Amino acid sequence: MSQSKTQQILVLARETGVLRSRDIEAHGIHREYLRRLEQQGLLIRSGRGIYTLLETDFTEHHSLVEASQRVPHGIICLLSALRFHEITTQAPFEVWLAIHGKARPPSEALLPLHIVYMSGNAFESGIETHQLEGIPVQIYNLSKTVADCFKYRNKIGLDVALEALRESWRDRRCTMDELWHYAKICRVSNVMRPYLEFLL
Repeated sequence: MSQSKTQQILVLARETGVLRSRDIEAHGIHREYLRRLEQQGLLIRSGRGIYTLLETDFTEHHSLVEASQRVPHGIICLLSALRFHEITTQAPFEVWLAIHGKARPPSEALLPLHIVYMSGNAFESGIETHQLEGIPVQIYNLSKTVADCFKYRNKIGLDVALEALRESWRDRRCTMDELWHYAKICRVSNVMRPYLEFLL
């Protein structure tokens, strides 16, 4: 195996934290090198086509980084977004990921994903990009996430939605205008109205 290509891959892995097969192919290196480096114990395969260095110091958000690499068109949402924004006591073992209603769901056995389908403004609004482990990861902002929690209350529980609303308001992380804005986009104005009026 060419030493230079091996070194190139290891340097890329150190720079990016997470390597995809297509990342090294963009540098003219065949993906077979990744498999060999995994066999040598220098890389860990943590998902289909996703590799990390053995000695990498993972942050608490590593699963979000892997999910965004595995599903580049996905947006971190609901319980995973709440966890990122440090609003909930929930610790989901799956990464909650929103994808467009017409997108094909990823088939991934190694990375536990909970896919939520959204479309239109509900999918496109409120997206923030955060640099995690040197990788840009798209995550819904807190106000949008609170509105999503009410929209998907049958999936996550009304108690989780109320906790998210209560804590984000108490910590002054959301304004009433922002909450109303996303409540309308997510079409949950009527559901959220009594709780928002109670806060006021």
